[in-house]
Amino acid sequence: MRYISTRGAADALDFEGVTLTGLASDGGLFLPERWPRFSRGDVAAMAGLSYPELAARVMAPFVAGSLTQDRLLTLCSSAYGRFAHEAVTPLVQLDAQHWLLELFHGPTLAFKDVALQMLGLLFEEFLAHSDKHLTIVGATSGDTGSAAIHAVAGLGKIDIFMIHPAGRVSDVQRRQMTTVSASNVHNIAIEGSFDDAQAMVKRMFADDAINGRFRIGAVNSINWARLMAQVVYYFAAALQLGAPGRSIAFSVPTGNFGDVFAGYVAARMGLPIERLIVATNINDILHRALSTGDYSAGAVTPTAAPSMDIQVSSNFERLLFDAGGRDGAGMQAQMAAFEKKKAMRLSDLQIGGTGTLFRSARADEKDTTLAMRWASEHCGEIIDPHTAIGLHAARHSDLPESVPIVTLATAHPAKFPDAVEAATGQRPQVPDRVGDLFALEEKFTTLPNDYSAVADYVAAHATPVR
Repeated sequence: MRYISTRGAADALDFEGVTLTGLASDGGLFLPERWPRFSRGDVAAMAGLSYPELAARVMAPFVAGSLTQDRLLTLCSSAYGRFAHEAVTPLVQLDAQHWLLELFHGPTLAFKDVALQMLGLLFEEFLAHSDKHLTIVGATSGDTGSAAIHAVAGLGKIDIFMIHPAGRVSDVQRRQMTTVSASNVHNIAIEGSFDDAQAMVKRMFADDAINGRFRIGAVNSINWARLMAQVVYYFAAALQLGAPGRSIAFSVPTGNFGDVFAGYVAARMGLPIERLIVATNINDILHRALSTGDYSAGAVTPTAAPSMDIQVSSNFERLLFDAGGRDGAGMQAQMAAFEKKKAMRLSDLQIGGTGTLFRSARADEKDTTLAMRWASEHCGEIIDPHTAIGLHAARHSDLPESVPIVTLATAHPAKFPDAVEAATGQRPQVPDRVGDLFALEEKFTTLPNDYSAVADYVAAHATPVR
């Protein structure tokens, strides 16, 4: 399998190359040269597989040429053997139509673990047979940071620098990052937003002064391998609900568009998906883009769902490229204009290519609270604010009752105890397996919202390429 850039000018790479590279050299994002396709019979044959077996089956076409199927299965068994639930991503029924897909049974209680436990093993696998050292630079709005850190902490050939917006993540989210004491872990708090942090990461990939001295890698969903691993749980949920004999809808709370793009990939591979509902909070650039064609960034407004407090959604570029005819030069021009003006209109081709599968919805703070309350009072389920945004969108969809709607439960409610308690009157407790985060010492560096300050810090603490 070969991978090409959304902006058309970077060299094509194999799976190992895109895993270790992250962002393409032309500033674009990597996608497979072609989408692998499963027949109806192929999908039916996946029923009954364990999660590691299913993961290896779904991911096999993407890793072809870089990993054998046996080695891939070994890595999947190792990655998903660390989860607290035997099913890894279990389904919970709410009522006759609505289901939750619990994605928070990994070590840091968030959906990012499903991908990053695998990505950490892939990094280790590909670095083991070389003398390369990888410097991972990532931005987090809350969950990516802790999941990535827990995946690579203590690995000898990796340094990780995780940037989070100071004061804009929950206490549990921050402490899951800053209480990890491994010497290869570096936490940076910037006095800005997640969008600022994400822009710094992208700039670092294009900075010759950094790239000349260090091999920079990515753990954000700009890394194709992370998205690939997220495709699996769409298959897992759909198979349990009758696929390929029936179509399933998914409601996905999203800010950076990676999680819902994984659903799009599953559909392109042949999984019968009736609808992908893109659920946003009041930072609703994706809702506006999908409903009106207006992709215009505004100021970030802090909410009870901080992981979705984003105005520039990196992975949306992948959808626009694929749905818009895979025109790399056109995508390059379109994104260059957006990066200058922070606003653009989707083309007719892009709108047409997204309209059949996607719908979107926006939830404000009241909607989020009411969804948490409904799940508690009517279903006996305590959910976090991000999941509540997805559930609000699911319950207000126009889909017939015969179509099951699966809301992705992206985080354990204990990561956001204040918001959950305010909505439901119940304060969720952090599972014992996480330990007492508030008894551990934190370690992080606060820097101004300035690229040079962050780049200088990375350069001073990373391991140069030999």
